[in-house]
Amino acid sequence: MDFKLVMETARQKLPFGIAQIGRCFRNEIAPRDFLFRSREFNIGEFEFFIHPKETKCELLSKNQLNVKMNFLDEETQLKKSEELKPSSINDLLKKKKLGEWHAYWLAEQLIWFKEIGLKMENIKVREHTKDELSHYSSATFDMDYLFPFGSSEIAGNANRGQYDLIQHAKESKQKMEIFDEKSGEKIIPRVIEPTFGMERVFLAVITDGYNFDKDRDNIVLKISPKLAPYKAAILPIIKKGEQGKIAKEVYDDLRKDFHCYWDDGGSIGRRYSRQDEIGTPMCITIDDDSIKNKTVTIRDRNTTKQIRVKIEDVKEVVEKVINGEDVLKLGKEVKTRIK
Repeated sequence: MDFKLVMETARQKLPFGIAQIGRCFRNEIAPRDFLFRSREFNIGEFEFFIHPKETKCELLSKNQLNVKMNFLDEETQLKKSEELKPSSINDLLKKKKLGEWHAYWLAEQLIWFKEIGLKMENIKVREHTKDELSHYSSATFDMDYLFPFGSSEIAGNANRGQYDLIQHAKESKQKMEIFDEKSGEKIIPRVIEPTFGMERVFLAVITDGYNFDKDRDNIVLKISPKLAPYKAAILPIIKKGEQGKIAKEVYDDLRKDFHCYWDDGGSIGRRYSRQDEIGTPMCITIDDDSIKNKTVTIRDRNTTKQIRVKIEDVKEVVEKVINGEDVLKLGKEVKTRIK
């Protein structure tokens, strides 16, 4: 509905897309299955607009072509089988399951799932069979995640053609044609539509991250540092005096750029456990050596191992860990004194 307005006000040229996230409502007569049959939910979606005759995608790189997946194709489903075939985006292109622009966005969805920490072995891509395809779609794929209670859809990707804009023009009596400078034609774009059920993706993230650590005897939420509510927790061994002062300085400096947690209550072991449960990737401890050497201890959530780094380097270490680097490679490992 906003296609023409966005194109004109943002001065876009094809190809371009609109991304949005918002609340959806469905006339679900019998809500059930937790998040999977509900009347209200949040959906994230792209509407990517392309010249209807454009088949080549210049953005499609080797990285996208090599994206691997567990694939359930139409032929296998027609045989009443659920056997998954290891495939790549390039394999799907060679078999003419989809076009290049569709392949690009399917690859981007799978890359994003990996970046937010989902285990790719738990995701399958299912091709819609001809009899279940929407009448306007030339190809549609569901992305299902293997939850403990079974495999369920968390995202989809459809080639919707020109259907949406043609129907909108028909019902609104507004012209949806635009002038494409590249081809010199007046055209109605076609649409590739990647979508996400946001609650379902969130549930998958929590499911993958949830871990009960028998050695620690508590839950450790091993989610990606990018998604962690707090990026670091600052824990002074002694909250008063010089230690407290240094801890406050470290906290005030870090919170300018990152969401951080201050915790000075209870034993250090109990404080570690609290942060493990909410997925904080790093605990920064200020102790006597912080006063002597101007260093702090950084504890890794997943391994409980610790490194010693200079106070002036703390912000750089936190940023590197958020971007995927191993905290243990960023400083000298020290013996863990308190579990």
